[in-house]
Amino acid sequence: MLSKTCEYAIRALIYIVYKSGDGNKLGIKDIAKEIGSPEHFTAKILQTLSRQGIISSTKGPNGGFYVEKDTAPIPIINVMIAIDGPKPLGTCVLGLKECNDLQPCPLHDSYKGIKQSLFTLFSTKTIQDLAADVADGKVIKFTLETN
Repeated sequence: MLSKTCEYAIRALIYIVYKSGDGNKLGIKDIAKEIGSPEHFTAKILQTLSRQGIISSTKGPNGGFYVEKDTAPIPIINVMIAIDGPKPLGTCVLGLKECNDLQPCPLHDSYKGIKQSLFTLFSTKTIQDLAADVADGKVIKFTLETN
């Protein structure tokens, strides 16, 4: 459902929020290792998130990536839009170009409600919520094996 790039972006952000709460700045190598992503790919993702104003970065020996403390909670949907564009959940579950209410694909009507529920979930859940769940031990930690 989410692109691989978007999955890594969300993982990276959770890790950054989880680890940068004390003013820590995180380097690309650490982030990439922790989320199971190639460094070069991680660098591109972080650059996109930085350009979109979702994360901040500083250069130099004490540099790295971080989230500003005064940054409003970041809804997951904002990350999805920053990475995958204005329609992050796609238009058609089957990938058809001509799928809409007037010309639906075989799954259109069934998927429409699910898609709206997912949009609501991703609009209300924030990266900070997910990082808090990691900090509280409610969910798995990082260093994930990727599929």
